[in-house]
Amino acid sequence: MEKNDITIVLVHGAWGDGSHWSKVTKILYEAEYKVRSVQNPLTSMAADIERTIDLIDKEEGKVLLVGHSYGGAVISGAGHHENVAGLVYVAAFAPDKGESLGGIFSRREQPSGAANIVPDAKGFLWIKYDKYHECFSQDLDPIESMVMALSQKPTHGSIFGAEADEPAWKVKPSWYQISNNDHMIPPETQKEMAERIKAKEVIGLDASHASMASHPKEIADFIIKAVQAL
Repeated sequence: MEKNDITIVLVHGAWGDGSHWSKVTKILYEAEYKVRSVQNPLTSMAADIERTIDLIDKEEGKVLLVGHSYGGAVISGAGHHENVAGLVYVAAFAPDKGESLGGIFSRREQPSGAANIVPDAKGFLWIKYDKYHECFSQDLDPIESMVMALSQKPTHGSIFGAEADEPAWKVKPSWYQISNNDHMIPPETQKEMAERIKAKEVIGLDASHASMASHPKEIADFIIKAVQAL
């Protein structure tokens, strides 16, 4: 598929927004790919899937969905849209029907980042500002991590208990990037999900959870390979 025949839609995860993709977006744009970045509310999984579908509806032609972290669960739902040609998971959840993110976490010892997630009075979860760097993005410049921390978008706790519907990765070609130094989603869990979705290609990066920010060239190249394979 030619680059102008497909729109790349980038879907952020928890505790972030579309700006987490800024470096990847710049690379793809300069390479003349059509790219968009969704801004999900992080209020519920259903709302985030709906917002992503709204953006897909705006685009003409086929779409490649790229999800980071919790965004993987979002693209697993939104990927059933008839215009979605493929899915790319970036250190992301890929739940099966009936699974929740909390249930996936419970399979093994909690990652170190989990200890620094705190709720507020309205049920939204935050990563402690002074712990964001070590939990989420330890391979970034500390000031860059602090900017991400101070502008983080809280995530409603109900998202981690929501059960996923039938996932699009069962019927759409998928790709998976594993972050080997991830403190939010254990690398072993990522490997299990990559194997289960029968990813067409799996790459590992010596990266934090924020691989799209610390390794943007590698992530952009991986996305481009997926576009070219469609």
